[in-house]
Amino acid sequence: MVDFDKKKIREQITNEQIYDLLEEFGAEPQYVSDAIISRTICHNNFGEGSRKLYYYFNTGLFHCYTGCEEPSFDIFELIIKIFKTQQDKELDLNDAIRYVAYKCGIDGVLVTDDFGSSIQEDWKIFNNYDRIASLTNKDYHIQLKEYDDIILDRLNYNVVITPWLKEHIIQEVLDYNRIGFYPGGDQITIPHWDKDNRLVGVRGRSVCVEDCERYGKYRPLYINQQFYTHPLGMNLYNLNHSKNNIATLKTAIVYESEKSCMLHQSYFGFDHDISVACCGSSISAYQMQMLLDLGVTSVVVAFDKQFQETKTAESKLWEKKLMKIYEKFGNDVTLSFIWDKDGVLGYKDSPIDCGKEKFMYLYNNRITL
Repeated sequence: MVDFDKKKIREQITNEQIYDLLEEFGAEPQYVSDAIISRTICHNNFGEGSRKLYYYFNTGLFHCYTGCEEPSFDIFELIIKIFKTQQDKELDLNDAIRYVAYKCGIDGVLVTDDFGSSIQEDWKIFNNYDRIASLTNKDYHIQLKEYDDIILDRLNYNVVITPWLKEHIIQEVLDYNRIGFYPGGDQITIPHWDKDNRLVGVRGRSVCVEDCERYGKYRPLYINQQFYTHPLGMNLYNLNHSKNNIATLKTAIVYESEKSCMLHQSYFGFDHDISVACCGSSISAYQMQMLLDLGVTSVVVAFDKQFQETKTAESKLWEKKLMKIYEKFGNDVTLSFIWDKDGVLGYKDSPIDCGKEKFMYLYNNRITL
């Protein structure tokens, strides 16, 4: 097996590519002034862990502030840790380098047929789904693992979720989406279906402040030693409900979170629902392909506001991230972006968080590229 110059390859990896890799593995990354912080996926499973994993721009290294015996490591060692933790699969250094080089589009490193031979077939598919980034293979379909939806009955899904009712999500919408509550985890439960109405995951939204600070607001539900998890980039929340309207209008609005879809349903009704959520701050090639398969010609990106003021370093960084979405998919659909240049929203608000009228103002003044 060829030994690669990992230092030379590492120097070619951008901070944005590190961010994308972290996001793909459910680390929920976030930029700060000199680093990226994320969940400790170095030793925790998908969607778990505290936000104590830092990637420092000046060193190009990660540092885990809790749980790792050797706390400092590079991106290749992180990939080895992730595969071991999430799939109990052993990768050697060359496998990890091949994987990162492929994902980051670095020339000179071949991903041969024996790459990751120790990885399960479903992970081969998952890890290589960006090969459909050209969006030309209309028959490409991945079927996610299905869970028994009897679990939803046990979560008392007709319980009254007072905090969300106060945020103007109506009870009919909560019932429609089978929102429940898990007392054992102090979590509001959010079932995820694929487009064919198969239950493929359940996310829990913690209502405990301490848990939110330690683990983050959202994480996969864990009951009776079972994680109800799925790769978020391989599905679109609410597409099972909105797909017919989207196909008719050939237009979709992509939010970050499930709650935004529920607010959309509450304000506009089920008959006018064209919303989906990518459950992150980027749209994967597979998610875009799902929309294109419905004949979509226009996609409205309605992500949370990740800057406090326009024309700042913070807003420029967010603008750059949105432009990456345009560069990736602009040749395939008409893309428009909700961009709050007038200060209508609060920091980190979804475009629909502040009511129907403000959403319509932002929607009508969105930027089309």
